[in-house]
Amino acid sequence: MSESELTILKIGGSVITDKSKELQVRMQAINRLAEEIKRANVESLIIVHGGGSFGHPVAQRYAIVEGFKEEAQKIGFSETHHVMTVLNGLFMDALIWRNIPAVSITPSSCIITKNGRIQHFEDAPLKMQLKMGFLPVLYGDAVLDSKLGFTILSGDQLVSVLATKLDAERVIIGVDVDGLYDCDPKVKKSAKMFKHLTLEELQELQSKLDKSAACDVTGGMFGKMAELSKVVEHGIPVTVVNASKPNYVYKALKGENVKGTLIEKI
Repeated sequence: MSESELTILKIGGSVITDKSKELQVRMQAINRLAEEIKRANVESLIIVHGGGSFGHPVAQRYAIVEGFKEEAQKIGFSETHHVMTVLNGLFMDALIWRNIPAVSITPSSCIITKNGRIQHFEDAPLKMQLKMGFLPVLYGDAVLDSKLGFTILSGDQLVSVLATKLDAERVIIGVDVDGLYDCDPKVKKSAKMFKHLTLEELQELQSKLDKSAACDVTGGMFGKMAELSKVVEHGIPVTVVNASKPNYVYKALKGENVKGTLIEKI
């Protein structure tokens, strides 16, 4: 299978953890998603997952994203990285127990950023894993930074870089709402969901939302899309689906019709 047929699946931290409680995993969701990934049987696949209530609280406490400023932050960096390996381990358990040949790739061991953007990525092992038919699994992580000392690398930036670097065929983003909305559907019942957006429409919507404080989007949804607009610009379609609902990820992976938002270049 050529790399052009690669699928990248991002599972949001809000789907696999309870963000209202620190270090609270949603094992039922993880097991269900692993089952759906198993059934879909996509030949060339990379998974990236978020941190949710594992990575974010610790990283915020120690201001890891702002860079190295004092010695006390070092333990915060270590702890952030460690709790992410714990969450990743739980996700890996679910995949491997189902005889999926998944292999965890630790971003902090192969990526260095510069001012928060990926500067160096040693991706030879990942490429070889794909070639051999393994399923690489990456995640948002605390990483070293050539300017800041260290920072936080988001799963969204990972998806963006992997998709464009490896010429992925498609990207699927699993979140905890039905797609992209004009405002937070959890707050405003009249929120409008978009079934389809072009890159231009996405960017126009993004700029409108950025200028208005009246309507915030769940989990910085359009902030995520700003990161992924690079993917769409590259000609790779992005589908946003509700990974909290059974079989939505399965259907998206199989290319079946599923409720969500499709973003394409034209």
